[in-house]
Amino acid sequence: MKTYKLAIIPGDGTGPEVIREGLKVLQAAASKFGFKYEAHNYDFGGERYLRTKEVLPDSAVPELKKFDAIFLGAIGHPDVKPGILEKGILLRLRFDLDQYINLRPVALYDERFCPLKNKKPEDIDFVVVRENSEGLYKGLGEFQNKGTADEVAIQISHNTRRGVERCIRYAFEYTRQHGKKKKLTLCGKTNVLTFAWDLWERTFYEVAREYPDVKTEYTHVDATTMWFVKNPEWFDVIVTDNMFGDIITDLGAMIQGGMGIAAGGNINPKGVSMFEPIGGSAPKYTGKNVINPLAAICAGAMLLRQVGESKAAASIEETVKHVVLTKIKDLAAGKMGYTTTQVGDLIAGSLK
Repeated sequence: MKTYKLAIIPGDGTGPEVIREGLKVLQAAASKFGFKYEAHNYDFGGERYLRTKEVLPDSAVPELKKFDAIFLGAIGHPDVKPGILEKGILLRLRFDLDQYINLRPVALYDERFCPLKNKKPEDIDFVVVRENSEGLYKGLGEFQNKGTADEVAIQISHNTRRGVERCIRYAFEYTRQHGKKKKLTLCGKTNVLTFAWDLWERTFYEVAREYPDVKTEYTHVDATTMWFVKNPEWFDVIVTDNMFGDIITDLGAMIQGGMGIAAGGNINPKGVSMFEPIGGSAPKYTGKNVINPLAAICAGAMLLRQVGESKAAASIEETVKHVVLTKIKDLAAGKMGYTTTQVGDLIAGSLK
């Protein structure tokens, strides 16, 4: 029986609550599909930082590289200045573990929860492949004459051919294997950002020659947000840079029903990957047992698919879809008609 080593980072706020339910469902899937997992907990987050003034110990990255996958709850604490935990934990892990792909499925399970008029599940079912280690999030730049009337703030979008090409190549492979329409859209801003997006566009069409079975198209990022709202059915797989990917995936979460159902993966195809609900720590709901755990449960399904347990992953996803369609009143915290614990029980108890 295969045993997987999982690093668990419950994190802040409601993170521990949704991770608890995610692990409950993983255990049910393990029993049903014949595998095991060992969970090793790490207390990285706001409480640890407030107690020790240490964001992430030097031992963390070498230790985490030994695991099959990382399951993350949420990072963000109201008593810690914004940016400290996000940069010190989330960005550092993504960069140091070379998780250069952020994978975000956008799927509507029930039209009741879609804010768009007359859009059905078949209209909203696409995936965003976001470059996860370069661009504006690289942290390069400087101040000049800081604090004066002549102050200049420079933020650099750092894009390398290697980084861009490996992201684009991953997107083509993903489209070939999983795309429903076998269509890959490059989302950028070639008419204004003429250095970075010249590199992205040239690389995109050069790599495309190796994938004649994949249809390609280009759209500006501002047009992409417009079409997400007006014609989301046009999209299959989208590839874009770090900043644009961060923005359009939040819009994607809204049209699929909200943060309560939105899961994501930080992928290193040849190393350890990290999976999480994308909704944040939601501190105002902490300890109330009302937060929606479905995004974390779906992140657990993504984790299983990444390590090779595709049947178990599909089972979780189909069960979530069924429960959303037949049981859940609303995807928002406190409005589901069930507690956090009860939603986890519903999924774990009725795996397809």
